[in-house]
Amino acid sequence: MNTRITAGRRTAIAAALVFSALLSGAVHAEAAYPSKPIRLIVPFPPGGGTDLLARTVAQKLTETLKWTIIIDNRPGAGGNLGVDTAAKSPADGYTLVMGQTSNLAINPTLYPKLPYNPLKDLTPVVLVANSPIVIAVPESSPYKTFAQVVAAAKGKPKTVTLGYPGNGTVAHLAAEQAENTAGIELQHVPYKGAAQALTDLMSAQIDLYASSVPTLIGQVRNQKVRALVVTSAKRSEQLPEVPTMAESGYKGFEAVTWFGILAPAGTPAAIVKTLNTEFNKAMQLPDVAAKLKSDGGDVMGGSVETFAALLKSEIPRWGKIVKDSGATID
Repeated sequence: MNTRITAGRRTAIAAALVFSALLSGAVHAEAAYPSKPIRLIVPFPPGGGTDLLARTVAQKLTETLKWTIIIDNRPGAGGNLGVDTAAKSPADGYTLVMGQTSNLAINPTLYPKLPYNPLKDLTPVVLVANSPIVIAVPESSPYKTFAQVVAAAKGKPKTVTLGYPGNGTVAHLAAEQAENTAGIELQHVPYKGAAQALTDLMSAQIDLYASSVPTLIGQVRNQKVRALVVTSAKRSEQLPEVPTMAESGYKGFEAVTWFGILAPAGTPAAIVKTLNTEFNKAMQLPDVAAKLKSDGGDVMGGSVETFAALLKSEIPRWGKIVKDSGATID
């Protein structure tokens, strides 16, 4: 029997051994995940609703799994800067981003040249929470109801000022929708995040401020600001005393923002599954669920597929709202 191995066969065997070693190394690397700190990008400044929710879930994974998760606030361009940074990062599971409705579902229509495609450049990991938008006034404001705001705005168009945390946010579009629905014109004051806006609201530098429940709930509870209306179809569990837009006379009005964690496209499926499993476990813990709820968010969770399906359906839905409202980034 001829036992000689030809040069071609030796080459093939060597290539197979190299491939097997590389595959084994990749599998081992995924099995050992994470072996270094994970960066969780928040595309807004510290102190806003997105930031609070991200820190809550990241802290729990640090406590329970001893993972090191570093919050990296990257505000700018309506959240686009931070999301784009994540989309262009290595797809190794060590860079994540806390995205939400504005920068994932609204901005693809609102911005003519968005530097990333949410469906192609990012991989959904897990939904975290959702929340209605709140329209609030300073505690010293003469406005006690949304109807009083409407009356004042109709009497003197573009004199009542309305702030929101950046162009292209759900708050921005909710404000545009509210104006169109009520037949009023407000003077818009866009901010780069929530921190300065809240300071200006509490000192009555602006008349109204629209943002998510997590952003405003602390100041509402401390009686620094007064919530006039929420934009969900039903009242918020966190602010049960605040009426909805429908209860204020505008039937069918709804604008809810959701928050979720994503990774760069191409992140290994095994790592995405690990992240989804561990984030879901953390959110189901009573203290985390209570904290998320206390911060103003309703816990979501669920599978990667659920998040992917939501994202796919929300982009055209919010695209239509952008076009119908006439909202612009200017």
